[in-house]
Amino acid sequence: MTAHNPSSQSLQLTGDGQLKHFLTLDGLSKTLLTDILDTADSFIEVGERTIKKVPLLRGKTVVNLFFESSTRTRSTFELAAKRLSADVLNLDISTSATSKGESLSDTLLNLEAMASDMFVVRHSQSGAPHFIAESVTPGVAIINAGDGRHAHPTQAMLDMLTIRQHKGRFDGLKVAIVGDILHSRVARSQIRALNALGAAEVRVIAPGTLLPADVESLGCRVEYDMARGMRDLDVVIMLRLQKERMEGALLPSEREFYRLYGLSQDKLALAKPDCIVMHPGPINRGVEIESAVADGPQSVILNQVTNGIAVRMAVMSMAMSGQVAERGRGQQGGDAA
Repeated sequence: MTAHNPSSQSLQLTGDGQLKHFLTLDGLSKTLLTDILDTADSFIEVGERTIKKVPLLRGKTVVNLFFESSTRTRSTFELAAKRLSADVLNLDISTSATSKGESLSDTLLNLEAMASDMFVVRHSQSGAPHFIAESVTPGVAIINAGDGRHAHPTQAMLDMLTIRQHKGRFDGLKVAIVGDILHSRVARSQIRALNALGAAEVRVIAPGTLLPADVESLGCRVEYDMARGMRDLDVVIMLRLQKERMEGALLPSEREFYRLYGLSQDKLALAKPDCIVMHPGPINRGVEIESAVADGPQSVILNQVTNGIAVRMAVMSMAMSGQVAERGRGQQGGDAA
């Protein structure tokens, strides 16, 4: 199963450019990405209320369809749906009928028969959410919660919201993504988002064994030397070493990786004094990042987690709104016919 990039824009957007699925950042405009950030900003305040709910998805059923394990992503999607007043069904695929041989298509048909309105999909195969979006009944929104090495668009957008909160802008910013770029769906989505939103420069810093062959075609500059790559940075995003996806000896050792590419206070000092430190989590302390940096004054890692709920609320509400609008137009067209 591969990602269906050419059709992603037409698949994701309604006829008038509203979001109806959220599968990838490829092809999405700066205006739409800014709308997502602005909508997420408006939801930040909901999390500070005594009663943390708005009625935007009241009466709607959201199914968390996770074929891969996840703690942060799944729990923040669940919280986001509940804060939008949706009914939420968490499906543990490892114990579901799929593990007994039921096909993905049959699983979807059964879930649709329960009158589900939205599937939040996390899958180990690139392109799975695209396949599902092409297969489901019209009116059911699909949100990509991470697919293979392809994309993790909500993580990238919560990272963009965090950057905008702390820097106030994207133009002129120099941003580096450091570590296991090869296995990171997050990095691909971050590079797309940063370029679309107008960052001055996106760098990736990693050993050659942890870089995809086509990385520069994504729109970034490659640095193999951490000291050189950290110069003049406004934002540094550290990535988790995804050892579960690695085949063969891509790394000499974790200790050697930390010496060359781990973020220590000494390396952070090479960046601008107000450079912020980010990490999508979970963090391997002492491998990717020093505890003093992860917990230090320049770290915004916990802000990212908080922003995850607001961004996922924004994407879910916007996609559902787009589905409702598209269905309304379809009914009008049917009436006219």
